[in-house]
Amino acid sequence: MSEVFLKIDGALMPCPSVFEWGLQDISASESGRTDDTTMHKNRVGQKRKLSVGWNVPDWETSCKIIQAVNPEYVEVEYPDLLSGNKHEVRTFYVGDRSAPFKYWWYGNQRMESLKFDLIER
Repeated sequence: MSEVFLKIDGALMPCPSVFEWGLQDISASESGRTDDTTMHKNRVGQKRKLSVGWNVPDWETSCKIIQAVNPEYVEVEYPDLLSGNKHEVRTFYVGDRSAPFKYWWYGNQRMESLKFDLIER
């Protein structure tokens, strides 16, 4: 059995064609540069952002993925670089989803791609 790469709310997702791990710093509202040009970042937290995508998924796969990320918040299991855990579980919300249609004829309904960002709550 292959290793789990991505689960959403406990459901195994197909391995994505694109998986980009990102880390966003959250700065306090008073952060910024002072008159002496020194940056005062005042980091108050960090949040993960996962950009995921699938190339030419079929109709059933596309529906499964879109339905999995439809709730307001989802639990995502994924490999995390910062913690070093191959099976990190965190709560995310999903950004805009897009899936341009590529093929649409009997027996072959496919999207060109399916992609979205998962942003840590």
